[in-house]
Amino acid sequence: MPDRLPPPGPSFLREIELTLGDRALRAGMSRPSETDDGWWLSVLWVVDDDGVVTWRDLGPRAGPPPDPPLARLGPILSGNLSGLILEEAGRLGIRLGPIAAPDDPTQPWRSPAALRAAFRFEPLRAATMRPNELAETVLVAFGRAVESLGRR
Repeated sequence: MPDRLPPPGPSFLREIELTLGDRALRAGMSRPSETDDGWWLSVLWVVDDDGVVTWRDLGPRAGPPPDPPLARLGPILSGNLSGLILEEAGRLGIRLGPIAAPDDPTQPWRSPAALRAAFRFEPLRAATMRPNELAETVLVAFGRAVESLGRR
């Protein structure tokens, strides 16, 4: 896999700027879609001027933690979307998956900072939001989650 991937495409919404030290990074997302069974789907990514950064670029300066980046990002993102994500039988309706697996499975932080995201939202909360407002809420929550990866 090359060191940097190009962005997955143009962002559906205007990319948001992220604050990670002195680096100029942006988070973007693909146009969301919805499945017949109510899952809201999108691709989320973090880029700089050279393309999609790696999770390692977003992690703590002291070095990557032992658990994979999505294992850390998932709880932060679901917390940022607290009350909006549907909970059924004690499980939150959020699923995150990498766009590309790392070349070395023992180095999960050395993979592109792009993921497939699926959410099931609380129907009454989601019904009060316009589609672009819902997408913006997810993108901002993702951006905040990415910013906090380096602080944990």
